[in-house]
Amino acid sequence: MAQNVLIPLPLLIQIIDLLGYWDLSNYDMTIQCQYSDVLRALNFKLQKLELRDTYANIVRADNNDDRDQARIRYLRHKHFLCADENRTC
Repeated sequence: MAQNVLIPLPLLIQIIDLLGYWDLSNYDMTIQCQYSDVLRALNFKLQKLELRDTYANIVRADNNDDRDQARIRYLRHKHFLCADENRTC
């Protein structure tokens, strides 16, 4: 069951916000780990979407200076995203 689904971006943000409020400290560690994995995966997906938008700014830049600045922002964003991807439960 490795199919992708499309959900609206505002709904994704709302789900992430809602999950962020939940306190599962009284639940079993397995549930806490699953919760953390799901929340981390959703946040990672949101960051990847933001990275795609950051890359689009490079393409849409009006001049070389703006393009260089957009490229720097993109590379920084990508660096932090890759660093976050390696964190585990």
